[in-house]
Amino acid sequence: MTDQPTPLFSRPTVRMGLLAAGTALATVLVMALYSSISGHKAEARQTSFRVVDLDERTVDPAQWGKNFPRQYDGYIKTSEKYGTKYGGAGSEAFPISKLKEDPRLPIIFDGYAFAIDYNRRRGHAFMLDDQGKTRRVTEKPQPGSCLQCHTSNTVLYREAGLKAGAPGSLDDPFLSPQGQAQVMKGFEAMCKLPYLEAAKQAKHPLGCIDCHDPKNMQLRVTKPGFLRGIAVLAESREPVPHLPSIETWRKGDRTAPYDPNSLASRQEMRSMVCGQCHVEYYCGPKVTLFYPWNNGLKVEQEEAYYDGYKFPDGHRFYDWKHARTGAEVLKAQHPEFEMWSQGIHARSGVSCADCHMPYKREGAIKISDHQVRSPLLDISRSCQTCHRFPEAELKARVEAIQDRTKALLDRAEDAVVDLINNIEAAKKAGVDEARLQPILELQRKAQWRVDWVNAENSMGFHAPQEAARILGEAIDFGRQGQIALRDLGAAKVAKK
Repeated sequence: MTDQPTPLFSRPTVRMGLLAAGTALATVLVMALYSSISGHKAEARQTSFRVVDLDERTVDPAQWGKNFPRQYDGYIKTSEKYGTKYGGAGSEAFPISKLKEDPRLPIIFDGYAFAIDYNRRRGHAFMLDDQGKTRRVTEKPQPGSCLQCHTSNTVLYREAGLKAGAPGSLDDPFLSPQGQAQVMKGFEAMCKLPYLEAAKQAKHPLGCIDCHDPKNMQLRVTKPGFLRGIAVLAESREPVPHLPSIETWRKGDRTAPYDPNSLASRQEMRSMVCGQCHVEYYCGPKVTLFYPWNNGLKVEQEEAYYDGYKFPDGHRFYDWKHARTGAEVLKAQHPEFEMWSQGIHARSGVSCADCHMPYKREGAIKISDHQVRSPLLDISRSCQTCHRFPEAELKARVEAIQDRTKALLDRAEDAVVDLINNIEAAKKAGVDEARLQPILELQRKAQWRVDWVNAENSMGFHAPQEAARILGEAIDFGRQGQIALRDLGAAKVAKK
């Protein structure tokens, strides 16, 4: 009987060869994987490029962009046209006029610069240019304090402070006692200048140096108004559970003022750097710019502080006298930080940057998107990291909140305009000024609340229940004023 030949793959030499080849292939694949992982790790560590030396004198964002090109690319994109249902839009050259969109606003702001020019917001890249071109500045004299939130002024203030006699030099660290003395003294000096004179020294809109330490890139607060405002907020008794470092400071000995740059967590700073500017503040010519946070961050707490504040001439606080009624009324700026503070996202530890500057990956590198804009333009990264629902549903939820807020805002504006018209008619009919005074106070209250929500750029989304509460009060105060006029016997006059 003849022996059968051994199958090829059963032969020891073949099997050893295949095993060796398999081992070699596996080794190659493992080494390739290791090389890829090592490369990505190295890439992830290379978050910047040391092309130029950055210091406390480096204001131009383009210089920072040489070391941080990814972040700078996002910053530059804030010049791109964008729009949502209730914000942005317009061309690269012309923003949309709110006065044309809403004919009630010129009546509400009659006698104030906002009655002649009031536009929808655009990206950060336009903040200095838009302010310099608005008719509120070109046709009405404004103070230099307006520049606190429209230009990169860290160095600008320090230079002005040194000229005014502050100690040290620009080589001092910004957070050093000398650096802080320079900033505060320069801030006060620049606020006193006419806007057109101060603006000649402004070269760039908000820049990297306003939010980052040039040596280590740590977040920092640089705007003097915020540094003073957050310190007086900490001194108040108003609970701020969304700012735990303040609550911790309050439990200490309070020997030194609250300082966000040394006490706030990084997550808190991711909101505070935005809250430097996206807040309510006084920036008129009578006193240095300030934030009305002594009683807290709610609309009525700011109102109470204004009501008790006296200008140097002894008169109580007001922004302007309404041209039609003579009421001493208030003008809200853009209280996003305050509105956000009343909402569920703040209570949940979600920062401004989490939604408006969401993290993104470029290769192996994780960075914050510096194209600051509405979360509705990037729902997948801004919202879906926490809310696991389809984009269309999340957008619909947001717009439902905004639509309801807008409907309430329309009713509140109607109430204010009706009251203004009725007061104007009563004055023309000869109703005594003293008898009208309580009604003018109701106009002040109603108008302040309407403007607070209208000027806040989320159309209620940052705190829907708070926005509804504020607008409900505005409607109530406006209609109370009309009832009071009727009780004075002025209702029939107002209807003629």
